[in-house]
Amino acid sequence: MAGFPAALSPRLRKASIWMLYLLGLLPAAWGFWLGATGRLPGNPVKEFEHLLGLWALRFLIATLAVTPLRDLSGINLLRYRRALGLLAFWYVLMHFTTYMVLDQFLNVAAIVEDITRRPFITIGMAGLLMLVPLALTSNNWSIRKLGSRWGKLHRLVYVAAAAGALHYAMSVKIVGPQQWIYIAIIALLLAWRPLRPYFNARKRRRRPPEKPA
Repeated sequence: MAGFPAALSPRLRKASIWMLYLLGLLPAAWGFWLGATGRLPGNPVKEFEHLLGLWALRFLIATLAVTPLRDLSGINLLRYRRALGLLAFWYVLMHFTTYMVLDQFLNVAAIVEDITRRPFITIGMAGLLMLVPLALTSNNWSIRKLGSRWGKLHRLVYVAAAAGALHYAMSVKIVGPQQWIYIAIIALLLAWRPLRPYFNARKRRRRPPEKPA
């Protein structure tokens, strides 16, 4: 598993990325179909909106988990990190669009009032705005153009993920086990970043020296 996807041919690796996009958008398509056919319980708009937001958070977690997974297990999924991050962005955008169009019926005054007066919506909007420049620069041209600044810019994904978890927890009346699980996972992923250099340095020291040819 550690050699995957390096063991795949370039054509299969590219196809697997597009397959990830396709599979990643299936929950949104399935939720929309359920809502359109009257199969979502309670308030279908709110249920669909919640589904999109939850999947956005899951894809943010998956994006952040790629590096720790490689460090701890050797499984290298870096090739899929961009797709996971873009899926997270598109789900956040769909989540907000559903709120604007199906929930608020494009009532700009009501939307602005919600953003400015309801803290959990303010935090969610801040998370969306942070993801916009990350999505726009998720391409090879931007990496070459920005150089070292690209990595610094994309550290915003950690802040956006924390904002997403906080938005999710604050959006419910009672913070239950599910909300705490997501908060704990993101907290662990955030904590890994400052610990990572020490872990990798220790792993290098433990590595047996290479024998001379």
